[in-house]
Amino acid sequence: MPKTPQLTNAGLDASYAVNGVNEFGETIAGHIAAERALTLYLDKREIVTLMTLGTQPELLVLGWLRNQRLVKKMEDIKAIQVDWETESVAITTHKTIAELDEKLSKKTVTTGCGQGTVYGDMMDGLDKLKLPKVTLKQSLIYDLLSNLNAHNEIYKKAGAVHGCALCHGTEILRFVEDVGRHNAVDALAGYMWLHDIKGEDKIFYTTGRLTSEMVIKVAQMGIPVLLSRSGATQMGYEIAQKIGVILISRAKGKHFLVYNGAEQIDFDAKPSKLKPSLKKAS
Repeated sequence: MPKTPQLTNAGLDASYAVNGVNEFGETIAGHIAAERALTLYLDKREIVTLMTLGTQPELLVLGWLRNQRLVKKMEDIKAIQVDWETESVAITTHKTIAELDEKLSKKTVTTGCGQGTVYGDMMDGLDKLKLPKVTLKQSLIYDLLSNLNAHNEIYKKAGAVHGCALCHGTEILRFVEDVGRHNAVDALAGYMWLHDIKGEDKIFYTTGRLTSEMVIKVAQMGIPVLLSRSGATQMGYEIAQKIGVILISRAKGKHFLVYNGAEQIDFDAKPSKLKPSLKKAS
């Protein structure tokens, strides 16, 4: 396991208690999702401001650095220190990040809640990613979706968030919610990196769209299967084809659509089709 940096433990509550007035004019106690600004300073240089729930800021920052490919080795990071009073996080490294100016000179604002930012060429190095060829049982997909129903705690309480899960078979190893799906996937990437968890036998689930950013990040984590209850974008689909990510969308109940990798699905639990009703003779 790589040497880990010094990390604060500055997670905050995910929601706020507020009152609302319903359609009957009644005052109802409820909750709304938190949304906090967190500005990243890398060796005292301001890099980006993330909008986040703030529940797992250290893992979020660690995964963001990894997925942006700004830091290649964890042992290069000395400390990640979150300070909510200044809404900032100080990232210090043992040595200057090579070619940082070049990496920061090009950025792409991605789609999604809160909008994400990807620095550098998104397509750079995709041809070097090698994902394992896996087979996935249809029955396992159904069992996993059933298990996932027990999560989404913040969404059920306050709404306004996306959720992502790292799964092994039907087991949910970790579930993360945030105001943007890109934050949730980064926090899981940070968790995997911190605990030296490999992705080749894992499944990644998201409530959000299967965009180019999601496919690239999951592939960088070494995970061959990407599952979502939402749809896919053209660029996400094309990149999944290029690098071999099994892309499963619209997964809810017994329904799903495999846009890439259908030949790797074992259809062992096909639901029965409803027979069309016979029209009564007039």
